[in-house]
Amino acid sequence: MTSLVIAEHDNAHLKSATLNTVTAAAACGGEVHVLVAGEGAAAAAQAAAKIAGVTKVIHADGAALKDGLAENLAAQVLAIASNYSHLLFPATASGKNVAPRVAAKLDVAQISDITRVDGPDTFERPIYAGNAIATVQSGDAVKVITVRGTGFDAAAATGGSAAVETVTAVQDAGKSRFVGREVTKNDRPELTAAKIIVSGGRALGSSEKFNEVITPLADKLGAAIGASRAAVDAGYAPNDLQVGQTGKIVAPQLYIACGISGAIQHLAGMKDSKVIVAINKDPEAPIFSVADYGLEADLFVAVPELVKAL
Repeated sequence: MTSLVIAEHDNAHLKSATLNTVTAAAACGGEVHVLVAGEGAAAAAQAAAKIAGVTKVIHADGAALKDGLAENLAAQVLAIASNYSHLLFPATASGKNVAPRVAAKLDVAQISDITRVDGPDTFERPIYAGNAIATVQSGDAVKVITVRGTGFDAAAATGGSAAVETVTAVQDAGKSRFVGREVTKNDRPELTAAKIIVSGGRALGSSEKFNEVITPLADKLGAAIGASRAAVDAGYAPNDLQVGQTGKIVAPQLYIACGISGAIQHLAGMKDSKVIVAINKDPEAPIFSVADYGLEADLFVAVPELVKAL
């Protein structure tokens, strides 16, 4: 029984979600192999070989794989899928794009967003915005799985010495083409990988107040900035900062929620954080039910005082 992790990378560096997925793969039992598919991705393949617990890296290098187009990447996975009992993808935008194509071609049911492995064929995954946990057992010969990174600790990025095997890259399927990519440049840590996150909600009232209150605290802590869906919908913060069921799922060491009521949709995206601090003047706010520390106060007074104290 061998598991294959489909690495997420930028052809030079591995994305952190790959390390969490390796941990999930190891829990399935047997050996863990990693597929690095890209163009000029030798550095990413070497990084994958150093991951603790990985026994082999399969490196497919070709122009068709440069930009991670789902059709081409799925074809590359399918070319070697017969060698594996489990195919695991990070539950990211990329993984969610490729995994269903692989499952459909293999005619198996996809097991989505797992947070725990109970056995080689049994997994746990959240349903109803995280309010219930479903235990899923699969009888399929090949398990196609997406892994919620916050459910698993990251595997050590060093300490391994896996062999790197080069395979022939697939040809372009011709079903899609890469047009362009607009990347938001940010000096702050990436939201899904940040150890500290400061989030603001609708109570901030405007984008000006959002920046005036949240940014100084994030600067002091070296934190990423997040926002509730209500704050994003109101235009206080850009969409890529949204934390929640329809935004980004995060689990930092410290999550500070400022003026966030704690709707189910938001809690689903951050309740796995190690320490949660809530600042809200409403004593009945649901956020206090999951917070480790709660401060019932006006955030416009409390947050600046906290910044001064730091």
